[in-house]
Amino acid sequence: MNTAPMRVGVVGLGFISRFYLAALEASPSWRTVAVCDLDPARVADPPEGAVGYTDHTVMLAEAELDAVVVTAPNDAHARICADALRRGLAVCVEKPLALDPDEGAPLAALARERGAVLFTAFHRRYNSEFAALRERLAGSVPAQVTVRYLERIEEHAGDDTWYLDPSRCGGGCVADNGPNAFDLVEALLGRVEVDTARVEYDPSGVDRRADVGLVATGARARVLLDWSYPGERKDVEVRTVDGRLLTADMLAGRPAFKESLWHEYDAIVSDFAGRVREGVPDGAGLSALRLVEDVYREARRARAEGVSA
Repeated sequence: MNTAPMRVGVVGLGFISRFYLAALEASPSWRTVAVCDLDPARVADPPEGAVGYTDHTVMLAEAELDAVVVTAPNDAHARICADALRRGLAVCVEKPLALDPDEGAPLAALARERGAVLFTAFHRRYNSEFAALRERLAGSVPAQVTVRYLERIEEHAGDDTWYLDPSRCGGGCVADNGPNAFDLVEALLGRVEVDTARVEYDPSGVDRRADVGLVATGARARVLLDWSYPGERKDVEVRTVDGRLLTADMLAGRPAFKESLWHEYDAIVSDFAGRVREGVPDGAGLSALRLVEDVYREARRARAEGVSA
């Protein structure tokens, strides 16, 4: 197997890109050769050995790449991913894969057609505390899972104001934080379906809170999302059929702001490298889009019928 570093370009240099760039720099599997952002100031001082671009199509045409990391705003994911996949490049895209399943499904089909890896990055699945919970769970059967994903979005978005524009984000807390939470549930229970959903919106139309009930064979789950929470709470609770209660505080041991993300993104770029070298695709991106769409649909139905979730 060829173990030489693979050449990667990063598209989108907003807040989350710092974690990707640091992880790529530290990884022996990758060499960042290009970065791209619409804002010229963000590419004025690219990483050593990399070229800065303000147009991803020019970057794809000029830079010699093996792969692309897409961490642009959510509404740009589908377009950038498609352009990279058409060139046969492997793609790691920050969750969500796209704005909805209608955008996501053609990307998966294009990846299969071109024989390219399409990998959606759900960083919380790589959290060390969650991994420890899964190890403690070995041999036990989950009966109930609760995932809390609570934060004040204005503190976490930085200058990336697009998070609060539903047309660009795909919604609010359900569209953006929901995928991480749903991915954790499916990592524990397998495929789940939406059973109940209550979604609360602010006056500008952004969903700020959600309470989602999910069902799987022999188990149930509850996902609590909040973009107006005073502080931050990210945790998982699992009640097993034999009555044990297992918990994982995904912020434990890393109290600084966003400190937990550094090790999670190290694991993302490592997993992506392994998938590219082995040709292993990832289908979780479509599952998360399905669940997001179903949550919004069920919440609309319940609201129209006056049902309290």
